[in-house]
Amino acid sequence: MNWFCDAIALPSVRDSFSENHTNLAAFDRAGEACRNGSGLISGASLNSVIMNTNGAYESALEGRRFRKMHGLGNDFVVLDARAEPLTLSAAQIAGLANRRTGIGCDQLIVIEPGDAEAQAFMRIYNSDASQVSACGNATRCVARLLMEETGASEATLRTRAGLLRASRAANGGITADMGPAMLEWDQIPLATPCDTLRAPYSLEPLVNPTCVSMGNPHAVFFVPDVDAIDLETLGPAIETDSFFPEKTNVEIVQQLGPDTLRMRVWERGVGITQACGTGACATLVAAARRGLTGRSGKVVLDGGVLEIEWAANGNVLMTGAATLVGEGTLHELETETPA
Repeated sequence: MNWFCDAIALPSVRDSFSENHTNLAAFDRAGEACRNGSGLISGASLNSVIMNTNGAYESALEGRRFRKMHGLGNDFVVLDARAEPLTLSAAQIAGLANRRTGIGCDQLIVIEPGDAEAQAFMRIYNSDASQVSACGNATRCVARLLMEETGASEATLRTRAGLLRASRAANGGITADMGPAMLEWDQIPLATPCDTLRAPYSLEPLVNPTCVSMGNPHAVFFVPDVDAIDLETLGPAIETDSFFPEKTNVEIVQQLGPDTLRMRVWERGVGITQACGTGACATLVAAARRGLTGRSGKVVLDGGVLEIEWAANGNVLMTGAATLVGEGTLHELETETPA
């Protein structure tokens, strides 16, 4: 990466941070710590904020610690920005997510300072650098880290979808309360008013999905055999169809038993993944709405099994593993333009 300046004025940087929804309190704390008396942030710090060749502010990543985690194979690079602010460019995000020249992940997770109600804010980037409001598997992973820090059996995160609470489960996993399932057409959202139980959309052989929002949109298609569906072809076509104004995650679901569902997923902004926590939540809600299951059951994904309960209060509880693969330090990251 070539840089054309090594020090920048605090006010202009702060404005850029604000426009990109970066945590300003954390930025101001770091700014005070880095002031050299002239109102500038020194470029000497490895993790200072600098301007790249495209004129966008971003944080230097060399020397920054990371964790690699996954929930049933849905994998994440986790960066902690609570003590040191972090502004990432799309090129940096794509570089980190690259499985050949970066660390490799489905989503990049940034832990930011919390507030009076939450221990931390969890920011979620897809591998294409788009931001999303919720991620169930990442919620379990970050909650595990916070609980290990404090020794507590519960943790509360804030995301763009709101507060999410998690706790240790009896089976050794993590249970995350993903909040209410939203079922109205304009909550998902869809392009036109309709009954979301069997939405008027089809792309053969997939027809009439049940649409659900778990803080992000899902189109759940029930099929006789998930392995007979060409998800790699149909997934991106459905994701980007104008019927879904904010794009959509695509789930194909086969009923295996009274309370057991088999699901494969095309994740919005990512592609086919081993697991999707919010997708599993949406799948159980969709099946219960159609009378295929009760309000609790197991969802079998490519990466393993999640236990889902659609509680009486409308919230959806998800229980599953949260695995810490390892930790490391970033060095020579190759950035790239997202696809």
